[in-house]
Amino acid sequence: MSDDLSLLILTAASVGFIHTLVGPDHYLPFIALARTRGWSPARTARVTLLCGLGHVASSVLLGAVGIALGLTVSRLQGLDSRRADLAAWLLIAVGLVYLAWGLRRAVQRDIARRDIDRRQGTSGALGAALLTPWALFIAFLLGPCEPLIPVLMYPAATFDAAAVALVAGVFAAVTLATMLGVVLLGSAGVALLPLDGLERYGHAMAGGTIALCGIGIRFLGL
Repeated sequence: MSDDLSLLILTAASVGFIHTLVGPDHYLPFIALARTRGWSPARTARVTLLCGLGHVASSVLLGAVGIALGLTVSRLQGLDSRRADLAAWLLIAVGLVYLAWGLRRAVQRDIARRDIDRRQGTSGALGAALLTPWALFIAFLLGPCEPLIPVLMYPAATFDAAAVALVAGVFAAVTLATMLGVVLLGSAGVALLPLDGLERYGHAMAGGTIALCGIGIRFLGL
C-alpha cells in the first residue's frame, strides 16, 4: 500500500469520526427515542445501525454515480446540499408532528380521560411507534455525508476502483462505529438521570429533539 493511499485512509477515518461527533443529528434522535420508548440496547443498536447504513450507503452510491459520470466535486456537493435541505425539512416535520402527538398524549393522561385514551389512543401510539424509526431512516437515507465526496474523488482520480472501495469502506465503518458508540453511551447516561417527573412529556421531548436536529442542519449547518 502506498504512502498516499495510507494517508487517504487515515483521512477518511478521521473525517468519519469528526463528522459524526459534530453532527448531533447522528445520535441525539436515537438517544431520545431509546429513553422514551424504553428500547433495549440491542434494539437501539439495530435502529441506529439501520439508519447509519442508509446514511452512508446513499452517499457512497451518489459518489460512485458521480465518478462514473465524470461529475466534478462542486457538482456533487451541490446535489448533496439539496439532499441535506430535504432531509432537514423531513426531520423538522417528523419532529413537530411527534411533538404535537406527545403533548396531546400527555394531556390525555389526565385521570378523567384515561379510559378514552386507552380505547382511542392505542392505534395512535402504535402508529407513532412504527412511524418515527422509519421516518428517521428515510431522513438518514436522504441525508448526505458531505465530507465523503472529496475523500472519494481523490482516489477515483489517482488510484483505482479497489482504492475507492477501501476508502469508502473505512469511512463507513468509522462513521457507523462512532454513531453506535455515542448512542449506546448516551442512552446509558440518560437512563441514569432522574427524569421521572417528566416521563409524561417524554414523547414530546423526543419530538422536540428531532425537530431541533433538523433545524440545526437547515439553519446552522450542523
